[in-house]
Amino acid sequence: MSKCVLIVDDEEDVRAIAQMGLEMASDWNVLCASSGEEALAIAQINRPDVILLDLMMPDMDGRATLQQLKANPTTKHIPVILVTAKAQSSDKNSFSELDVAAVFAKPFRPLKLAEQISAVLK
Repeated sequence: MSKCVLIVDDEEDVRAIAQMGLEMASDWNVLCASSGEEALAIAQINRPDVILLDLMMPDMDGRATLQQLKANPTTKHIPVILVTAKAQSSDKNSFSELDVAAVFAKPFRPLKLAEQISAVLK
């Protein structure tokens, strides 16, 4: 069965590259959101199998978006993978208390993304 992935990133080129990589490497349905607010609405309606969530976004950042996703009974069971350019070891400690399935570093390899997500979800 085909998976549904929601990509949340405020940078249009990052969303486009991730979407293209996933569509080329898998038969998954890819949804995109450019903000935390948009992501919450899309996740509520579409209930994706996994959410790729950018940590650094204006207005509602990844942490705030994650908290709202986990607080909502409809979306709290959806695995969330944080995507961040801040993947230093000191930052990784601050991610350990977050309810995320994994943390992926930017820049990521678009054609490897489906494989990496599958490994996390297994």
